[in-house]
Amino acid sequence: MTSQTNPVDHELIEAAAHVARTRCRGDNHTMAAAARARDGRIVTAVNAYHFTGGPCAELVVVGAAAAQGVYELETIVAVGDRERGVVPPCGRCRQVLLDYFPGLEVIVGEGDRVRAVPVTDLLPETYVWADHQLDAG
Repeated sequence: MTSQTNPVDHELIEAAAHVARTRCRGDNHTMAAAARARDGRIVTAVNAYHFTGGPCAELVVVGAAAAQGVYELETIVAVGDRERGVVPPCGRCRQVLLDYFPGLEVIVGEGDRVRAVPVTDLLPETYVWADHQLDAG
């Protein structure tokens, strides 16, 4: 674990917080995520909660980004509804984010301890899916 922190993208946090305040309603949508693309665009999304395990906001934002032609994300943050603030990604999201964007920065922490860390710091002793794929040909 490198414990490296980078400047925090407060605009990204506010984008996710705005979506959490204005779009999360009831039990189906309780988290919002915002991601900054390499070209500076911000993509937002909300989770789709379902008792069968619907996708987290971070995974929905990955799909929303791809739908908009964005395939290179630099930073991501999730914010909870009801003014819960920044919420760290779950284990599944950490693994998916690492596999899709190994250089991604993830905003974590709360209050004045919010910081941006490499996704690799969130997964010590990481399993990298791409390292275990058979060659296609």
